[in-house]
Amino acid sequence: MKIIQLSISKKVTAGLWLMLLFTGSNAFAQQDFKGMEALFTKPKHYVVQHTKAMLTIDGNLQEPAWQSAAWTTDFVDIEGAKKPMPEFKTQVKMLWNDSTLFIAAKMQEPQVWATQMHHDDIIFKDNDFEVFIDPDNNTHQYFEIEINAVNKIFDLFLPKPYRNQGDALIGWNVEGLKTGVQIQGTLNNPADKDEGWTLEMAIPLKELRMGFPVTIPQEGAIWRINFSRVEWHIKPDGKRNVKLKGSDGRELPEENWVWSAPGIISMHAPERWGYLQFTRKPNTGFSLPYAELQRKWLWLVYYKQKEYQQKNKRYAATLTQLGINATPVIDGKKNTLQLEATSRQFKASVSTAGEPVIYINDEGLVETQKPKP
Repeated sequence: MKIIQLSISKKVTAGLWLMLLFTGSNAFAQQDFKGMEALFTKPKHYVVQHTKAMLTIDGNLQEPAWQSAAWTTDFVDIEGAKKPMPEFKTQVKMLWNDSTLFIAAKMQEPQVWATQMHHDDIIFKDNDFEVFIDPDNNTHQYFEIEINAVNKIFDLFLPKPYRNQGDALIGWNVEGLKTGVQIQGTLNNPADKDEGWTLEMAIPLKELRMGFPVTIPQEGAIWRINFSRVEWHIKPDGKRNVKLKGSDGRELPEENWVWSAPGIISMHAPERWGYLQFTRKPNTGFSLPYAELQRKWLWLVYYKQKEYQQKNKRYAATLTQLGINATPVIDGKKNTLQLEATSRQFKASVSTAGEPVIYINDEGLVETQKPKP
């Protein structure tokens, strides 16, 4: 769960730029996004099927319902294509019913170990598996659950990301959460070689709301979700595995392997997470809402404003100062970008005929204008 300040690289390879130019939306054909391509790669998506099966949450993934669910693609490095593929394979699959989101994961691991033995211990001090969920897709009021190989949980609620001076509410617990772990090998035994470990989670949907009424996801509803795996560099030392240290005497930084790569070394950028689409229908394909194409432009304003503020100690007053086109054509539709700003705050909007207006502010909160009654 490594956290760093947002850092936007100015470097981009010609190959990556051409790939985005010809495979992305026509927004990428313009110069507005140049230098920030890593922050606008297409997030992964998963269509989660409804199930009536009564799953036993024990870490055993052999039940027929799980066998019919699709695995995600293999996890990648948190920085994406700029780094090699992870050494060990990780995959996830999901199911849901009217009360619960089910998550299963399998992880290759030659040395399964754990040291954190209590609820709300800092679980990412061990090799762990982490879930991040933003049901409202507004980048605020999101949830994180971490689990290690001895089935200990660290669960927390974040009113807003750390980058926006948010702080985690560690006292929040997922009431009714069920988890199960199975180890394909032996725990904390460096003398042998393990295959890995599998896990299951049953997360009550009612716990993924904070002060709002519980609603069952409608057909096609989209949440934002991501998964991370922390992997430490270790070596056997007698009867235990010890974290390796660098020449400065400090532990080597952990590896962060993820499902949908944010492109920066931080999981706390919910706008970079994958899409979770709910369905009750078989063979349903993923459908990206038009609003998600529009939001890319709002995030462009946000990232460039943060960059501008870092250089100038204030926010830009106009889109021209940021080098952003105020009338972008998004998937064939003319849109209008607007910016209101003071030296310390800003709010931007994007709109097109027939669609609700979408806003973003200096804290990265995304809101959609509610239709008039």
